[in-house]
Amino acid sequence: MIPLASPLAQYRSQAGAIDAAIRRVLEGGDYVLGGEVQAFERAFAEFCGVGDAVGVNSGTDALKLALRALGIGAGDEVVTVSHTALATVAAILEAGAVPVLVDIDPVHRTIDPARIDAAVTSRCRAIVPVHVYGQAADMAAVLAIAQRHGLKVIEDCAQAAGGRYRGQRLGSLGDAGCFSFYPTKNLGAIGDGGMVTANDVQLAGRVRRLRQYGWDEHRRTQEAGFNSRLDALQAAILAAKLPRLDEDNGRRAALARRYATALRDLPMTLPATRADGDHVFHLYAIESDDAEALRRHLASRGIGSAAHYRVPVHRHDGYAARVVVPATGLPVTERLAGRMLSLPIYPELADADADRVIDAVRDYFAGR
Repeated sequence: MIPLASPLAQYRSQAGAIDAAIRRVLEGGDYVLGGEVQAFERAFAEFCGVGDAVGVNSGTDALKLALRALGIGAGDEVVTVSHTALATVAAILEAGAVPVLVDIDPVHRTIDPARIDAAVTSRCRAIVPVHVYGQAADMAAVLAIAQRHGLKVIEDCAQAAGGRYRGQRLGSLGDAGCFSFYPTKNLGAIGDGGMVTANDVQLAGRVRRLRQYGWDEHRRTQEAGFNSRLDALQAAILAAKLPRLDEDNGRRAALARRYATALRDLPMTLPATRADGDHVFHLYAIESDDAEALRRHLASRGIGSAAHYRVPVHRHDGYAARVVVPATGLPVTERLAGRMLSLPIYPELADADADRVIDAVRDYFAGR
């Protein structure tokens, strides 16, 4: 079986460093926050080129806490997209704000800057661009719109750790960057975890207080907070894996080129890479009229694949009544629903296995 992603293969490829990190934590006896988390926060802040980074429980919590730290809550509106993981919108709702959804660019599948202005009202406080699949959003345009309207920008970097836009790391461009370390991510924990990055150390300090009840260094509070702590074990594992992230992303890019070369003549749309950004290929998502039939065909050949995102956020029963959708609808998002299929891509995927995926895809179209 060739899986869509393989956290197990990632562990095996770095088992020595990961096992040593786990042993260090177990023998150190400091299991929640503490020195391991502080060390990883410093390393990740340096990696991203930001003033500070704050470890939290998950990528969803990272978004929620960043919004709250920026003063965004009840009655405020936040512009984002429907073509994303539910977590993006769930975090906005958890912060007490109202998600205002706009359509995506049909080429890169990230937020379409041309749709943002019409969505901004007097209640709007922020934009959350999603670097979906590992592709950087058009941050220059997003930041220009935000400046014009006096809005905050929170980057959803859950799928794009290590990516760049015009030479800068994703997560360093907006007011805050929010990362997920779910096991399948480009930088994945063995469990859950997240991070908020910020150039403003005061903003990061507020996130740091909010992640633990609102406590300051004396365990006194000025505002109510949450329990969203990164544990030492995950921080140590992530710190051990961080030095390999750029190399691993380079391998993902090489596999993406291999797919692109072998599949470009088939009747489907392959991922496009923004000219001024580095795609880190968390997912290799193709678009096809035959997405579901192709998925079943691949499964019959022992190859994993997945639909991202078969149901857009605004069509989920639990969210539809709680989001704002433009009167013109979300035609690009709607068109992609059911047409996207992600093929296996992870650093440990062997060329021979990538070629098995290619052969299976080509066989499907040859047999139609």
